[in-house]
Amino acid sequence: MSPFAIGAPSRLALHPGEAVALPLYGKQAMTGNNVVSYCKEFIMTKRTSAKYKLDRRMGENIWGRPKSPVNKREYGPGQHGQRRKGKMSDYGIQLRAKQKLKGYYGDITEKQFKKNYIEAARMKGDTGQNLIGLLERRLDALVYRAKFAPTIWSARQLVSHGHIYVNGVKCNIASRLVKPGDEITLGKKAQEMALVLEAQSLPERDIPDYVSPDGASKVTYVRVPTLDEVPYPVKMEPNLVVEFYSR
Repeated sequence: MSPFAIGAPSRLALHPGEAVALPLYGKQAMTGNNVVSYCKEFIMTKRTSAKYKLDRRMGENIWGRPKSPVNKREYGPGQHGQRRKGKMSDYGIQLRAKQKLKGYYGDITEKQFKKNYIEAARMKGDTGQNLIGLLERRLDALVYRAKFAPTIWSARQLVSHGHIYVNGVKCNIASRLVKPGDEITLGKKAQEMALVLEAQSLPERDIPDYVSPDGASKVTYVRVPTLDEVPYPVKMEPNLVVEFYSR
């Protein structure tokens, strides 16, 4: 049985030299010395189809992924997904815009998202633009922009597992706000991970101008971007998010 199958124990109690069978994933026997490393990478790469539920609910390919189910069917999930929806209220439109933007960044918690909005409202200038700038300054978002990870979720896992360094210091806080001029580096162990190599080869994603690469494992955050500069695969409407919270 895979250690991640239903009913499997949540913790691995292995001793050096002890073997564990992982037949479901092509690993016939792995010793206690390397199974933990394998399992960590498995957790970071394995994500259920629930990550595409937002795509289907919105009827849009939120992350621009080739395997998104909306490329084949644009209706919502579930047996009633094909039912026609009536005209959406202003509140519904605003809520949808908030859910889409929040979901794009890995469905961060409502508490964190609203905290970003409150901070954006306090700043000078357009609140919607400020909100986008704050979201793009998140460390996990910049790890994703740097093509160190194929998804925003795996980018967050890289950070939380201690594989990301900011100005040479390890940082495991995904919500940390990076400042212009800060350098983000991928740890040596992570550079050989399959998910990192996959991300770097993705043709549908380019590194934006406000992130300056220095080789394959280091980038510098140059400046806070405007909404038009952020490479969203779909239209984001932060002005509607502002209206939602201003009600």
